[in-house]
Amino acid sequence: MVQKAKILLVDDRPENLLALEAILSALDQTLVRASSGEEALKALLTDDFAVILLDVQMPGMDGFETAAHIKRRERTRDIPIIFLTAINHGPHHTFRGYAAGAVDYISKPFDPWVLRAKVSVFVELYMKNCKLREQAALLRLQLEGDGHAGGEHEKEPAGLLAELSARLAAVEEQAEALSKQLDDESADAAAVATAAHLERKLTGLRRALDALEPGTGGGAGILPAQN
Repeated sequence: MVQKAKILLVDDRPENLLALEAILSALDQTLVRASSGEEALKALLTDDFAVILLDVQMPGMDGFETAAHIKRRERTRDIPIIFLTAINHGPHHTFRGYAAGAVDYISKPFDPWVLRAKVSVFVELYMKNCKLREQAALLRLQLEGDGHAGGEHEKEPAGLLAELSARLAAVEEQAEALSKQLDDESADAAAVATAAHLERKLTGLRRALDALEPGTGGGAGILPAQN
């Protein structure tokens, strides 16, 4: 079974959370509610999320302050944040949202189809990244096991490495196509941020795989942690 991604919904109004759940239920992922910034930060301590939908106007800790805390934590700083707001104070207000670390900034009332499409992009990227990390961990265990076995299965690690490298290359090809599309079109900030986020993840994984190639002096322990 494919593990579902978790999406964090943060809003102090229950009716807004209910509306978000209705819109995103079609994605068939795990939706987690938080009615305040403090509750959201508590949820982020224990669970991993593909994306966060964060209301700007909340009593106490507002969306901007909550986002600042999220970005300061190493565990959560790379999680995409989509700001939702019922007001629009113009470009300065929008810029503050992007400055706080948001990948998108949507004013209410929003188009349900657009919101669902944006969230689905980040869910897909998250799932692909999880799959690559699982494959890297499997390769690392295989290499460590063969080291203890005295080279009994010398050809198997190379085969696993080649398969993982090929799968990563396929994702890199998709990312390259996305980058070309962004060069050709007038892309919004969310698309640019998504492409940059994916590029950083792919670069880290490619470096780890290159270091595992025979003759590079690398070892199984060099694979970086991917958030």
